[in-house]
Amino acid sequence: MSDVYFDDENYSDGFDDNAFEHGMKLDLWRRLAGYALNYRLEVSILAVSAFLTAIAEIAFPLITRSVIDDVAKYGVETDLAYYGALYGLFTVMLGLSVTGFIWFGGKIRTHVAHDIRMDGFCNLQRLSFNYYDYRPVGWLMARMTSDCERLSNILAWGMLDLIWGGTMMIGIAISMLVMDISLGLTVLSVLPVLAWISLKFQHRILKSARLVRKTNSRITGSYNESIMGVQTSKAFVKEAENLKKFGGLTDQMHGASVTNLVQAALYLPIVLTLGSIAIGLALVFGGLEVIWGAVTVGTLVAFLTYARHFFEPIEQLAHWFAEMQMAQASAERIMSLVMAEPDIQDSKDVVAAMKRDKGANTAIDGKRDAIHEIQVNDVSFKYSVGDPVLKNVNLTIQQGETLAIVGSTGGGKSTLVNLLCRFYEPTSGTISIDGIDYRERSLHWLQSNLGIVLQSSHIFGGSIMDNIRYGRLSATDEEVLLASKRAGAHDFVMALDGGYDTAVGEGGSKLSAGQKQLISFARAILADPKILIMDEATSSVDTETEQQIQLGLDELLSNRIALVIAHRLSTIRGADRILVIEHGEITEQGSHNQLMSLQGRYYKLYTQQSLSEFANVEENWQG
Repeated sequence: MSDVYFDDENYSDGFDDNAFEHGMKLDLWRRLAGYALNYRLEVSILAVSAFLTAIAEIAFPLITRSVIDDVAKYGVETDLAYYGALYGLFTVMLGLSVTGFIWFGGKIRTHVAHDIRMDGFCNLQRLSFNYYDYRPVGWLMARMTSDCERLSNILAWGMLDLIWGGTMMIGIAISMLVMDISLGLTVLSVLPVLAWISLKFQHRILKSARLVRKTNSRITGSYNESIMGVQTSKAFVKEAENLKKFGGLTDQMHGASVTNLVQAALYLPIVLTLGSIAIGLALVFGGLEVIWGAVTVGTLVAFLTYARHFFEPIEQLAHWFAEMQMAQASAERIMSLVMAEPDIQDSKDVVAAMKRDKGANTAIDGKRDAIHEIQVNDVSFKYSVGDPVLKNVNLTIQQGETLAIVGSTGGGKSTLVNLLCRFYEPTSGTISIDGIDYRERSLHWLQSNLGIVLQSSHIFGGSIMDNIRYGRLSATDEEVLLASKRAGAHDFVMALDGGYDTAVGEGGSKLSAGQKQLISFARAILADPKILIMDEATSSVDTETEQQIQLGLDELLSNRIALVIAHRLSTIRGADRILVIEHGEITEQGSHNQLMSLQGRYYKLYTQQSLSEFANVEENWQG
């Protein structure tokens, strides 16, 4: 487990933890209701089912009232068959409507959960790299799992309770006021007290619910870090420290959860108590009116039934209200992800041009024409925190040129490459491709022309064939095999029992670091990029394999732009040009021989590495 936990105590991103400090957010719920309203037929049937359920439940006390009064008035001459048929009709209607809302409520819940997860995942693909700089995987996973499940439940069943409860309360209130207005007002007199208590509890429940969901995200993140960093934790014997930090999170989660549950547990009994008071008032005043002859016995029975049923939907709505407070915390978190806007995206002019030309303009769309020149003009860059990483960099890279970038750690090598790939954009200055600012082209156009091989490339679960084909999904098996041979991967693949159908395991766990790197090279060769990025790409393969890769790269690098970040300087002697970047500035550039003759920074780095490598070889030989 990592020693550093993501701290979102003071973090806010639109709809996040600290962005909402006051009550219910109707605009947020309107946005979320749009997910349910995408299924208007199902929502309509759910609404009708809830409405009919409420109507049937309202009808039963009226039927009972009529039966009691008619029996008291007509005795055995009362037509009980009529009331029996009427009761049976509403019973059938109640059964069908309950079946309908259970069926369609479940469908809406499933559809909404699916759509929210899809929107969240699609937006994760769009978001810029800096979105992930401060958000660990577990933090994001919590939003798309537990938060999403909670929200889909409240949208489906909350809508049902709202329609059913609202119909019940309005219908019962009208029925009581029509039967006896004074007795009806007596029963309804507890509503102002109930409204006042609800407002008092609203803020408290929502505040504790936010803390529960926020802590849950941090716990999920720590679980993920524990799994990903287990080797590091064991190597440095940090299990006890990690357990202590994790225990602090779980204690915080326990305390917040208990507080939230206690608040909800107090709210519901208060509603029940007020309901009991209303029933007692109806019994006392209704009994007196029966004695005085103001109302019939049937009316009193109906009133008592209504007084009890009137607070059933209030209990349900109170529970739904408490759930909404907790669900709003989930909603804020999910919508912060679904609605997050990438900092780097196509401009309005580019989007309009793409729609207008329908992909005809190669300066904008994704067509893979040759890239002749990249110009970096007075570019500076800094992250959201810290000092500038690059300062007034000027650079021109020509088609067919292999440019190596070296320098001290933290000097700005990777940042420069990230800017060229438009993973980030310059703080100031411009980057142009063939004379056009790359912000006037589409992201798809640029990044579909990129091929990247990192020091530790990611391998997806699946077969070796699938991983290589990821470079170009339309490639045939023959093209995949050819790319593998050019990268030097074919021999080791064929030595495996399953050959190219061998399952690599999660993250390539069944392969060595060198084998994973060979697969990533094959993937890049298959993609046939116009710009090839290699970040210490051969550091995890042996010398013989590196020589095989170089033979394939000689053909691959021809007629395209190649950028190589290298710490092992012996691997870049053949580069057309070498840049030395220190403290965000280009201090030297030229071929290997030119830089060696200068006897500057590159000369010192190269000489130190050569002496170190010679000493290691001599030591190994003597051993």
